[in-house]
Amino acid sequence: MATIYKRNKKKNTVWEIQYKDHEGNRRACKGFTDKGLTEQLAAKLEADARMRRTGMIDPDQERFLSHKQSPLQTHLDAFKISLGDNSPKHVKLTMTRVNRIVDDCEFEKLADITTELVQECLRDARDEDGFGHRTYNHYIQAFDSFMNWCVLTKKLLVNPILGMERLNVETDIRHPRRALTPDEIQQLIASARQSNVLIQCFTGEQRARIYILSYMTGLRRNEIASLTPRSFDLKSKQPTLTVDAQSSKHKKKDVLPLHHDFVVTVGEWLKGLQPGEKLFPKLGNRRTWLMVKKDLERVGIPYETEEGIADFHAAGRHTHITELLRNGASLPEAQKLARHSDIKMTMKYTHIGMDDQARALGNLPTGLLHRCCISGVSEGHSVATTVATASLKESENPCDCKGLGVDCQSMASADNLEAAGIEPAFRYDLTACQLCDCGSRSECCAVVAMESGGTDCPRVSQLDSHLQSVVFGWGLAYCFSGLRPFRHEMSWRAQSQANSSMRAPIASDEFLAEYACIELSYPNRTRHWMPLGHVPLIRSE
Repeated sequence: MATIYKRNKKKNTVWEIQYKDHEGNRRACKGFTDKGLTEQLAAKLEADARMRRTGMIDPDQERFLSHKQSPLQTHLDAFKISLGDNSPKHVKLTMTRVNRIVDDCEFEKLADITTELVQECLRDARDEDGFGHRTYNHYIQAFDSFMNWCVLTKKLLVNPILGMERLNVETDIRHPRRALTPDEIQQLIASARQSNVLIQCFTGEQRARIYILSYMTGLRRNEIASLTPRSFDLKSKQPTLTVDAQSSKHKKKDVLPLHHDFVVTVGEWLKGLQPGEKLFPKLGNRRTWLMVKKDLERVGIPYETEEGIADFHAAGRHTHITELLRNGASLPEAQKLARHSDIKMTMKYTHIGMDDQARALGNLPTGLLHRCCISGVSEGHSVATTVATASLKESENPCDCKGLGVDCQSMASADNLEAAGIEPAFRYDLTACQLCDCGSRSECCAVVAMESGGTDCPRVSQLDSHLQSVVFGWGLAYCFSGLRPFRHEMSWRAQSQANSSMRAPIASDEFLAEYACIELSYPNRTRHWMPLGHVPLIRSE
């Protein structure tokens, strides 16, 4: 039962209330100077506590409602304090963007925030200031982090701008970057060393060292600024460089390998420095893009081209990642060295131009082109089919007279091959059996074996039951796979290189690449190339 009382009897003294909340804890609050109003308030407080105990009122919902109606500035101050573990620059940028949205939208309470108002505010700001899609997304990201913090601290039940659409940054790139070539990097370093002027408080030799370190490690400006002699381990079997979590962009400790040739150079730089002394003091606050621009212009290299600008981040980190891939590193390896969580980000740092594409294309093997021309059956080339007599046709395509039901294409005869400038390695009378000395003059024992399922020929009977390929002299073969004959065409240029044993796979990859290949023409007219070293060869002297 709630009670009301006064601490003294003076006039206009406020009445006070004592009651028990829904958890049974005794609470006290102030009422009014009027006793009747105070009694009504006490009755309401007691009734609300009773309804909470019975579940008719949700205490969490009440708490959310209370926060939504409280002044917004109170929550902003608490949010700024929660960002204390980040860098001062990050805190300043985040709060500037959040406060601008709050001021432009005239938000006073959390309950006032809606997705539509935030979108309208940012569109007006973009039209007024002319900032790009990336900056637009940064504003959304900052305000979204504030809303997520409100949900995490149970000030809001849900994020009111959850899923707010970002803009496509690829359609509005304001400052595209380009990677420098190794020759341009050398000229940049030489330009810095040969200059006698200070740029951003750094001498020419200091700037040259900064450029070399950025190119060889891919570190960002603030990460280079944090380096001390303690950051390097030059005596291990694999020398390493360590970037502490406080200076790393993703707030994690990074250990990177160092190039062995670079270790000697770094050792010279560290001589005379104290263990905790910075290699490049205050570099994080300098305009490094201006350093690169002036050193490039001194040797006639344009700072900005159609491909993009060559600022410090481009000349160092972009060039580092691009050169990794140009010199044989795989994408996963480049991703690890760049310390990217997503390989898509690594791809944004790779600048592969037309020359790189042409160089990669030039590495494709071209032996296939010559083989297709020799076989005479590649697309765009006709197969010579001119024959002198019907018997020659039958010998070139014995399937037609054997009733195998396969539409076999005719082969180019030896005369036609010679006319085309190709010297055949062997000549065989295909009307005689080329597998053995059985003396058959009518047909090949292999054809008989395929049709009847057996033969008395001692050489054929020695073959495997899963015979893959039987090659007869120049350019004619059958493949017995499920008793379905396929046509092969073979280019064999070196008789002296052939092994004359009964089943002689050719083991030399060099010989295969230069001399021999088979084209398989399946019944559905599809073609597949297969090296001769993968099939058993049957031939006689």
